[in-house]
Amino acid sequence: MVGSRPVSRRAVLRVGGAGLLGMSFPRLLAAADKPAARLKATAEAVIFLHQWGGPGQHETFDPKPDAPDNVRGWYGATKTKIPGVIFGEKIPKIAALADKFSLVRCLQHGMKNHNSAGYYSLTGVAPPTDDQRLRDTLELFPAYGSIVDKLAPAPRGTATFVSFPHVIADGSITPGQHASFLGKGHNPLFVNQDPNRPDFKLPELTLPDSLPAERLEARKDILKLIDEQSELLETSLVAQGLDESYQKAVAMLISPRFKAAFDLSKEDKKTRETFGHTTYGQSCLLARRCVEAGAKFVNVYYSARIQGTGNGWDYHGFRGEDVPARLRELLPIADQTLPALLTDLEERGLLDTTMVVWVGEFGRTPKISSNGGRDHWPQCYPAVVAGGGAKKGFVYGASDKLGAYPTVGRAGPEDLAATMFAALGIDPDAEVHDKLNRPLPVSRGKPIADILA
Repeated sequence: MVGSRPVSRRAVLRVGGAGLLGMSFPRLLAAADKPAARLKATAEAVIFLHQWGGPGQHETFDPKPDAPDNVRGWYGATKTKIPGVIFGEKIPKIAALADKFSLVRCLQHGMKNHNSAGYYSLTGVAPPTDDQRLRDTLELFPAYGSIVDKLAPAPRGTATFVSFPHVIADGSITPGQHASFLGKGHNPLFVNQDPNRPDFKLPELTLPDSLPAERLEARKDILKLIDEQSELLETSLVAQGLDESYQKAVAMLISPRFKAAFDLSKEDKKTRETFGHTTYGQSCLLARRCVEAGAKFVNVYYSARIQGTGNGWDYHGFRGEDVPARLRELLPIADQTLPALLTDLEERGLLDTTMVVWVGEFGRTPKISSNGGRDHWPQCYPAVVAGGGAKKGFVYGASDKLGAYPTVGRAGPEDLAATMFAALGIDPDAEVHDKLNRPLPVSRGKPIADILA
């Protein structure tokens, strides 16, 4: 059953018989538990734009044009609409919209490698200090969207948590992108496809693992299988051995509204051009469409695999890397996509109810290295927070003259996590239980109150 309506055997077939993302639906979405008591929400959804690799503060939101050459770097600065506030000269479109968002200039933590810092950035929970333990432990904290799916799920027929277009990987897969101890039912709907491809669409439904693999060799066999089980399928999915997660998944994929979100061919051509015909540009557009369809937390990963010649925002200058050339790839994409997303949301009346967060796992070293690049620097880095209750034209925190350490304000990934949860109406002190039934707070931080309107 979906709601009070039986699911037609043909409805299941209409969403396809072959694999969705290589994953079966019981692994994607499970029945939501009763939501915890909630605060007054200022946002209905969060779009989390994770900039894997660590964008340099000097090249983006905290330039130091008066610093020595080996600190100032390759570019100058550009003015914004906020008096006295300057951004990097290669992001003028973002600078022109500085009056639309809050900027945090004082994020910091102590994790210097991508795995640990990435996990911290994606969960708001400090990881084990040993990187091998980080990869091996079974008790890692869930992704933000999994917490939202547990405590404040979207209505039936919509995926609460959606992520794309690639997983973040640094040697092994960076933790923090899944539901961990909450169970596979709270994993994201992960769409491992390039939205910029002409044939991009929502992948097809996977029949449950309990069905014999030999029965899934051909579509005619799938049709026969469904026909044979028609009465049970139409009256009780659970009686088929299909758990509630599968039932929710069927409801989602036969929802015309949610399926339509993934049909980018129906999007206005001018809008698609505004976002840019790149993997990342179309991913940001898809994020807006998912929010329109009812998703509550959308992760868009700017990962090492997504674009260009380098490893995301990781520009060390190793092995002869031409760092200025790499920045000429990265900065224009950032300067196109973030303004396109904020403007599009605002024009559709969605920005007030959608919080957009743009952040990496750390920043870059104040001084350019002997390799001609910048290395990892978690001691001071920026984040953009727009919409969904965030102040407009506001800067929280400041760094020293080298962009090395905060001099005003301090915040960590846990505080950014608490801010997002609070915006969604989830108490940052709410608890979830791990596999040993131990209560754990969903956030170890406090909302950054100064950036909330």
